[in-house]
Amino acid sequence: MISFKVVERVLGVGPRKGQKAYGAEPKSINKFSQAWLVERIVRETSLSEGDVRNVLITLRNIVKEVVTLGGSLDLGDIFSIRTAIPSKMEKEAKDVSAASLKHPRIIVRWKSAVADALKKIEVDVDNPARRKIKDGKEEKKKKEGGGPEPEPE
Repeated sequence: MISFKVVERVLGVGPRKGQKAYGAEPKSINKFSQAWLVERIVRETSLSEGDVRNVLITLRNIVKEVVTLGGSLDLGDIFSIRTAIPSKMEKEAKDVSAASLKHPRIIVRWKSAVADALKKIEVDVDNPARRKIKDGKEEKKKKEGGGPEPEPE
């Protein structure tokens, strides 16, 4: 389960610029290192640590090459990536040039196994303001007699 906390921010853009707004952000970030990944793969396979590190370095080099060529790469049941270079829309056809191109991006498309895992993430927002409202409603119900019946003594 991922726990979130309520944070207050002042909006910097849009019609509500300068106004306070509230949102949720994770209490802590679960960041897994490359060392953790290598150790996990070594533990679950018959590969050595050196083999796993070499595979990761080679994969990085292949991804760099594919991106430089503007291509796409399918990584099996995990995800596929493709290079995208969007274009600004110009008024006249003669104005379209290399300057019309925006910054290159990498688009990641998760495969079904990972997409299904994303749908199963459990979240919880620790919001003290909602807790107070909830407690207030419970107290109100008890005062109105809508609460549970008292047990006979």
